[in-house]
Order: sequence, then C-alpha cells, then structure tokens
Amino acid sequence: MTNFVVETSTPKGYKLSLQTGLFINNEFVAGADTIDVVNPTTGEKICAVQAAEKEQVDAAVNAAEATFYGKWKNNSPAERQRLMLKLADLMERDAEEIAQIETLDNGKGISLSRNVDVKASVATVRYYAGFCDKIHGAVIDTPGSLSYTRHEAIGVVGCIIPWNFPLMMLSWKIGPALAAGNCIIVKTSELTPLSAIKIAALAKEAGFPPGVFNVITGYGPKAGDALARHPKVGKIAFTGSTLTGRAVMKAAAESNLKKVTLELGGKSPTIVFADADLDKAVKWAHHGIYFNHGQCCCAGSRVYVQESIYDEFVAKFKALADSTRVGDPEDPTTFQGPQVSQTQFDRIMGYIETGKKEATLFTGGKRIGDKGYFIEPTVFTDVTEDMKIMSEEIFGPVVAIAKFKDADDVLKKAHDTTYGLAASVHTTNVTTAIKMSNQLEAGTVWVNCHNVLDYNTPFGGYKQSGIGRENGHYAIENYIQVKSVKMNIGIEL
Repeated sequence: MTNFVVETSTPKGYKLSLQTGLFINNEFVAGADTIDVVNPTTGEKICAVQAAEKEQVDAAVNAAEATFYGKWKNNSPAERQRLMLKLADLMERDAEEIAQIETLDNGKGISLSRNVDVKASVATVRYYAGFCDKIHGAVIDTPGSLSYTRHEAIGVVGCIIPWNFPLMMLSWKIGPALAAGNCIIVKTSELTPLSAIKIAALAKEAGFPPGVFNVITGYGPKAGDALARHPKVGKIAFTGSTLTGRAVMKAAAESNLKKVTLELGGKSPTIVFADADLDKAVKWAHHGIYFNHGQCCCAGSRVYVQESIYDEFVAKFKALADSTRVGDPEDPTTFQGPQVSQTQFDRIMGYIETGKKEATLFTGGKRIGDKGYFIEPTVFTDVTEDMKIMSEEIFGPVVAIAKFKDADDVLKKAHDTTYGLAASVHTTNVTTAIKMSNQLEAGTVWVNCHNVLDYNTPFGGYKQSGIGRENGHYAIENYIQVKSVKMNIGIEL
C-alpha cells in the first residue's frame, strides 16, 4: 500500500505529518495526477496532493452508494450520533495540529484558525450530532386514512467546499449531511485541501464505516464537474463564486436533476447612521471587510455612511485600517495574513488599479513585502454605484466608502446589486434597526456588528447569492427527502 504521508514543518517549526492521498472507502489512494499545494505566506510549495478526475470520482461515488444501500441506510440514529460525537472529540484532541495545518495551507492568522475555525467546526459537528435522533415526520389527520410523513436520507451527497474557510465550510456541510443519514463525497478546493484530508483520517479513526465519508481533491472542471454531473449523486452542496455556482447548477440539471444548494458571492453593504456609536461602528466596519483578509462572501465591502458623520467616520476608519497588523500568520497578534494564492493576489491588485481610475484611493493599495501574497488594507472614497469596485465582488482587503442622505436613499443604494447575502446596520435607534432589517434584501442582517456567524443560525442569500440555507435546523432540510405514507382505514370504492 502506497504511503501518502509527507513530513514537514511550519516556518516556525511546528512538525506536521500531512496526508496527501484521496480518501475513498476508508483508504488513502492515488489520483490521476498531483497538485502542488503552496504556502501563501512564502509562495513556496508545501507538498503535492493526489488529484481526482472522473475515474476517482466514480470510485468514491460507487463506494458511497454501496455503503448506503448496504448497511448505512438502516443504521440507527444513535449510532450516527455516536460516530459524529467521536469525530468532534478527535477534532478537539487534534485542535492545535488542525489549526497549524489551516494556517499553513490557507494563510489565515493562527489566532483565527485556533479560536474561530477549529472551535466553531468542532461545535458544528457536535450540534448536528444532536439532530440524528430528532429528524422525523408527522402524523396528518386525513379522512378515511392514516397519513404520516417520513424524512429520509437522500443517499449519496456531494459537497464542494471553498478555499476561504476550508475547515468551517466542511463542517457546515458534513454536519447536516451525516446527521440526516447520507454518505458523502467532499471535494476540496485544490488550493487548500489539507485540513479536510486530516478530518478524513479522523473520521476513519472515529469508526465511520468505509464509504460513508470520502474526501477528494481536484480541479473544478474535472473533479467538481464530474461530481456535480454524476447520476448516482442525489444532492450537491456548493460554496463558492456565483459564476461557478451557475456551472454546478447547470451540471446538476443536465444530468439527473439532483437537489442543489448554493452559497455564493456577495457585495454586502455596511450602513452607518448618524446616531450610531461611531467608534464601535468603525471597529465593526473594519472587522466586516478585513476579517479573514477580506476573503469572506459576506464581507462588508460597501460602506455607506450618513452625510453628517461621513468625514469623521472616514478619518477614524483610515487610522484603524493603517494600524491593522498585517504579516506572519503564525504570529498570534497578526490580524491579516496573505491572500490565498498568486491568482487571487493578482485579481485583487487588478481591482485596485481599476479603482484608482474610477475613484479616490484614500489609503493602502500596495503590496507588502516581496514574498508571499500580502496586500495593504485598502480604502476607496468618492465612489458611485456604477463603478466596478462597487458592483463586483473583489474578495480581498478592499473597501469602498460612500455617503447617503436618509434611509430611503441608502436602501436604494444597498439594493443596487445582483447579490443579497448579508448587510449590517449601525444605529442606536431601535426603530431604525428594525425597519432597516425588515426592508433590506439580504439573507442575514447584522445590527451593530458584522461577520458574526453561529452554527445554529441559518446562513444563505437572496437573489444571486445562493439557494437554500446552511446552519441551524434549516440545513437539515437540504439533506432529506420527504415521503408521504397513506394507509387506508375506511375508504371504500
């Protein structure tokens, strides 16, 4: 049996044993090719992982199907719960190792990996473990018959996860999918596969039967498309760009009309009223855009500030942006690490160059250092809704700040977008907060905060920001199918 373990260390010397194989049917196996994984802090290769294509996708799907119809379909909820809780315990046991892998692979600050991504992922798996024995239908009063519903697993589920929150998005999908009784194939991003492969090893250690939990890495047009098109896959869950989401939906439609949920892009507005606590609003707006290096689908990349406080807000925001600690993600005090890849770095810098022609570059806009993919926190002012930097998702540490007159004006501006993932409102007036929350066309509205996410609160978008909801009990509905049973107890023909 081939050994796919690579021994390496982080730049600060933390030793890691990295699995690099495809995890299919509880074994690490070879792919059709390999993909180099790069450390975004240095731009240097970490290792090469096995890459799946159609043949390997077929193998993973066939293993999942055989297991589902073999034993897993009739497995007890209590057993699923036991396995999920064991997996959560193992993730908690190896929390530091997982955090180090996530920071090495993705570039996010180690404090973020430890205190947000790993902790939240463990909590998410535990939360959904609690649903295993609480998924049930209802008895319905119908004349002449006994009618009831069953909530049944779909069977084989494909989960395509992004590179910005590899571990957290993994937990958001495997939690409800496993709780509902499905077998899963996770397709990681080719940029950040390492934490998901680590969790696959822990799933085997936890005792999940072969075929229940499969993890593959590969390029979207090859592995992702094969998974989305596969006729034996009954459901595909995708998180990523709106453009790729369209391709996933098209592939699902052209194959077997499988069930699809999509969590896609955003251009979320942060709205600051004149009566807001200004210092707190500045801090939350800063967190809203620069958290996770601006690589958030719900990032508050459009900030609208009421005219009377605009100048003061912009001055305070610039001071905070300029003081942001950008640098080595292994340093616990670092807030912003590198962008995930050279491609993403170049894309963001391209938007910055466009912004310089459209608007006023207020601060930032330059590369930091000559190694890795670091970009200064960037602020544009004198912006209008028709500008490219105001209408397109940049997915980096770039924010545009504009003025507004009143609630009607800012609602019109906030809604001038194809997206509807999130928004935030900053005010000390409860009536304003409630009215704005009710009127904003967004899947999540934060009041006096931004980028606050919890595993028990639904998350998803309006308009072109997605279909369906993740987290909370709403996510379970994505992974079940409802059957009606009607028993004749008195109907005569």
